[in-house]
Amino acid sequence: MKSKRLEIDKVAAFLHDGMTIMYGGFMGNGTPPRLIQAILDSGVKDLTVIGDDAAFSDASKGPEGIGLLIRNKRVKKLITGHIGLNKEAQRQMLAGEMEIELSPIGTIAERIRAGGSGLGGVLTPTGVGTSVGDVEQALTFNGQQLNRKPVLNINGKDYLLELPLTADLAVLEAVQADKFGNLVYYTSMRNHNPLMAFAATTVIAEVHQVVEVGCIDPDHVMTPGVLVDHIIYPA
Repeated sequence: MKSKRLEIDKVAAFLHDGMTIMYGGFMGNGTPPRLIQAILDSGVKDLTVIGDDAAFSDASKGPEGIGLLIRNKRVKKLITGHIGLNKEAQRQMLAGEMEIELSPIGTIAERIRAGGSGLGGVLTPTGVGTSVGDVEQALTFNGQQLNRKPVLNINGKDYLLELPLTADLAVLEAVQADKFGNLVYYTSMRNHNPLMAFAATTVIAEVHQVVEVGCIDPDHVMTPGVLVDHIIYPA
């Protein structure tokens, strides 16, 4: 079996300006700190990043997560469900320095699932009747026209068409892995991480503990190793 171990200083080889990165976790928990730091250290910029929320802009408030890249202005576009705890993300949005596409967290999860499954989109009633789904109304922010969602009527009920999400790279955090890359998450690490492993071209997992193949009960595996390209071992 070919080793999936990747040294942290080799991560830069998978990065380029303008790429799309999915990051796992919830409020920074499940977002891999060493991988985020490696992305920052690489100097890569103009990123599109996709995740549950923007975590924190100040590490004293909680896990900074993707906030580290936002604070250092490496992110061109953020697709997320919540930025309320990240004041710097709010500031950059209002100043027109970073594009933010807000979408309900459950909708983001389904869009990622659709991307990983090769589907053309997701139909959801969430947002119907708002300006997001009103094709008659121009939706603008800071002078820029924003994407509006097509409205489809299915059996007499309106739905918004939400397009699938995919990425060049998914960076995930797991509490345990075996050497093949089978992953076990803890609590909210499990939030979007398993979905993102299906929806990215390359998947790198930063793990807390690595064990031999066969040591993890198959019923406990939450992301199968066949989806994981590389593992960052504990520091």
